[in-house]
Amino acid sequence: MRQPPLRPLAGSPRRVMPALFAAMAIAALALTGCGGNGETTARASAASAAFPATAGSVTLETKPVKIVSLSPTVTEMLFAIGAGSQVTAVDKLSNEPASAPKTDLSGFKPNAEAIAAKNPDLVVLSSDTNKILDQLATLKIPVYFAPSAKTLDDTYTQINDLGKLTGHADEAEGLVKSMQDGIAAIVQSAKPGTRKLTYFHELDPTLYSATSRTFIGSVYSMLGLVNVADPADTAGGGYPQMSSEALIKANPDMIFLADTKCCQQSAATVKARPGFADVTAVKNNQIVELDDDIASRWGPRVVDLLRAVADAVAKVPTA
Repeated sequence: MRQPPLRPLAGSPRRVMPALFAAMAIAALALTGCGGNGETTARASAASAAFPATAGSVTLETKPVKIVSLSPTVTEMLFAIGAGSQVTAVDKLSNEPASAPKTDLSGFKPNAEAIAAKNPDLVVLSSDTNKILDQLATLKIPVYFAPSAKTLDDTYTQINDLGKLTGHADEAEGLVKSMQDGIAAIVQSAKPGTRKLTYFHELDPTLYSATSRTFIGSVYSMLGLVNVADPADTAGGGYPQMSSEALIKANPDMIFLADTKCCQQSAATVKARPGFADVTAVKNNQIVELDDDIASRWGPRVVDLLRAVADAVAKVPTA
């Protein structure tokens, strides 16, 4: 609770040496910094002292106050570490939190002139489409590049880097610690059965998936699940497309749908697919409908994704 500011006593008929009391009150206010306001001022001073700040390939001389985010994941990170008030524009797909200042900017087809028009002192993006990095460098706009994470450590690094660049290093470290603790607790509480369950992670109805080598695949691996899409990744890209025949033959114990919003897929639509009636996941009602956004981003809500998967696995009868 914030401490109320100290005030000189008033209204007493026996007040003595009012000038002295006033001086003491002023001194007390200076020492306490008006209670909670003193802590805020101290944090602000510490943040300012952290500059110049370097992370990745960018160095900022002062704390940025006009940040443009062209990545939904990075937008979530910035708000999660307390830098939301410094974010002045985000791309049209950044929908978390709802208060993020959404614009018509695109992270998939970035336009350097449109970005520059926002007068940013820091741009954060996850894709170098149209060689946007070079374009922004030519315009002398500082950019932090945060590509899709391949591991959780990549996520933690990006969060800490953003903390340094925005003056919220302590909050970033706290968020990383909270994520690590949450993930550890979920993994520890998971009770594996006598056999490892197999699964299919669906990215869209044409049966594109993600293998164990990807970030999303690593989340499932934490719980000991076996990915049936791994053998299909002959090109090694991490995102193979399986045929219906191959998936039916693989017969996964569980199917996780990451296309419920984009493509309106559900347990019902999967059950209606030709030939799927005999798939174990379908027969045993082990089709899990995920939130597309949470399942496709590598930010703070990866803990929520892991929890959703763990809860689904816990409902599967152990053999």
